[in-house]
Amino acid sequence: MNFRTDLALEKSETYGDGLPDGVSCAVTEKDGVKITRIEVRNEKGEQAIGKPIGKYITVEVPPFSKSSQLFDDRLGAVADALRELLPDEGTVLVAGLGNEDITPGAVGPKCSALILATRHIGKELAGSAGLGNLRPVANIVPGVLGKTGVETGEIIAGAVRSVKPCAVITIDALAARRLSRLGRTIQMSDTGVIPGSGVGNARTAINKELLGVPVISVGVPTVVDAVTLAGDLLSGGDSENLKAKMEPEGAQMMITPREIDLMIDRAAHLIAMSVNMALQPHLSPEDMLMLVS
Repeated sequence: MNFRTDLALEKSETYGDGLPDGVSCAVTEKDGVKITRIEVRNEKGEQAIGKPIGKYITVEVPPFSKSSQLFDDRLGAVADALRELLPDEGTVLVAGLGNEDITPGAVGPKCSALILATRHIGKELAGSAGLGNLRPVANIVPGVLGKTGVETGEIIAGAVRSVKPCAVITIDALAARRLSRLGRTIQMSDTGVIPGSGVGNARTAINKELLGVPVISVGVPTVVDAVTLAGDLLSGGDSENLKAKMEPEGAQMMITPREIDLMIDRAAHLIAMSVNMALQPHLSPEDMLMLVS
């Protein structure tokens, strides 16, 4: 079955233990946090799993909706994984993608509200406030085409020309194959992002080719495509027949959990704090929370 998912992990799972040429996978697990590192090394691997050449790090944690704890192993695991993909120094531009008026797609804007922007803070001011040597960070919410009339990629490209960052971090909603991955999975990659892909409204890809600097994407699955879910529950039914049976309305339906508001809120807090800690590792989580609250 040709199922829909934004997760490289789920794409690779279809091959079982025998990954295709050009794809490698390593898994570690500690204190309830599972980290899967997948690397697509060449065009053969790219064609096999349908993901661009690059690195994909997936962190699986206990469900966000069942735990309000923030300062635990999840925070450190996500921050450390993100740091693996980032340049060691230089200004970073963070972009929260999505539509805050549509709950499953609001994770990006909600994260941006908690990102510590520091590009405007001089060294003397940071030192006098006891913040040490802050890495310059800029933070934007570019909105969506339907509201702005401007492609998200165009807005970010304009910000890149002005800010001149060494890298861009994008935060967006994703789609998963399985319900069990919603609200408990965070994927990071160095291949960029296609805005709106998680909620069925894909736009122009935002990547290094477009912006001229590395684009590190961070995403959390918030929806499952209805046809994909039906086929998965039926253990591999024919996707085309399923789609035909669900036409017209059902073929475009997206499934999301009942507790989506709580899930998005907690996911946004975890991702935002992880981004902050990855960029400002000398600050404690408690101090960082105080600064962005």
